[in-house]
Amino acid sequence: MGLFNWFTQEVAIDLGTANTLIIHNDKVVVDEPSIVAFDRQTNKIIAIGRQAMQMEGKTHDNIRTVRPLKDGVIADFNAAEAMIKGMIRMLNGGKGWMFPSLRMVICIPSGITEVEKRAVRDSAEIAGAKEVYLIHEPMAAAVGIGIDVEEPMGNMIIDIGGGTTEIAVIALSGIVCDQSIRVAGDNFDSDIVNYIRRQHNIMIGDRTAEKIKIEVGAALPELSDPPADFAVQGRDLMTGVPKQITVSYTEIAHCLDKSISKIEEAILKALEITPPELSADIYQTGIYLTGGGALLRGLDKRVAAKTKLPVHVAEDPLRAVVRGTGIALKNIGGYKFLMQ
Repeated sequence: MGLFNWFTQEVAIDLGTANTLIIHNDKVVVDEPSIVAFDRQTNKIIAIGRQAMQMEGKTHDNIRTVRPLKDGVIADFNAAEAMIKGMIRMLNGGKGWMFPSLRMVICIPSGITEVEKRAVRDSAEIAGAKEVYLIHEPMAAAVGIGIDVEEPMGNMIIDIGGGTTEIAVIALSGIVCDQSIRVAGDNFDSDIVNYIRRQHNIMIGDRTAEKIKIEVGAALPELSDPPADFAVQGRDLMTGVPKQITVSYTEIAHCLDKSISKIEEAILKALEITPPELSADIYQTGIYLTGGGALLRGLDKRVAAKTKLPVHVAEDPLRAVVRGTGIALKNIGGYKFLMQ
């Protein structure tokens, strides 16, 4: 066993719709967008991660960019496998992988089906994993923000990622009740694209929409420290000529309103099905927001107003899940919620 351990490399992976993060030796070594660029003729990989991201929406006929994950689950099996392989290769600076076996902990959405779970496990095994453990995202997020999940105490976690929003009540190292909805960061982006097209008659791409969301995205039309207006370039649909407009955070708050309302509904639904003892705990501990969506300005205040509960945004919410996955990797024997 000792020799086996000597050859085994341990990695924790947060396989996200928008970003993939890998922890190795307690450090986040890979933090890249989940996207792969292929050559159409030879089907070889041209670029992975940030490089492929820069190509998105700007490619010619010979290059296709693929996002292997959609709504938190693997949509393109071959691309996902190529992406995991490529990202693992990044671990030791792109040199050949000299370790014969990998032990992986990968996090998955809580509303995932058996078939989708199988796809994650298979692609990890093809990428060279000897042992694969799976962990539910809200569980990983709770561990990552420092909650003691083994206590008989209820905590509510909301993880707003790129493809899914996971809402879970956690106690005694298990998920008591959860809601997983496929409304998250990607929906915000497409809301922004549609809004700019309807309101300003300008066509923009997904990358520009994401930039708008990061720069001036908001959940409330009135903020105490508002961001400055943001200049957006796109194609004018009337004349077909490139054009620039400025958008303010108030506009974006209005256009994201519908999607955020869906998330609020799911939160209320999860609170409705929570056992009364845990409801009492949640009243005291409040709600924790993690994931990239937690960075949306004013979202915490909006959720707090809707639920009348204290809402805490995790520090470094983007990395909460992968940090938790890394801690779970170190305690493989100790945590019962890891699925083999």
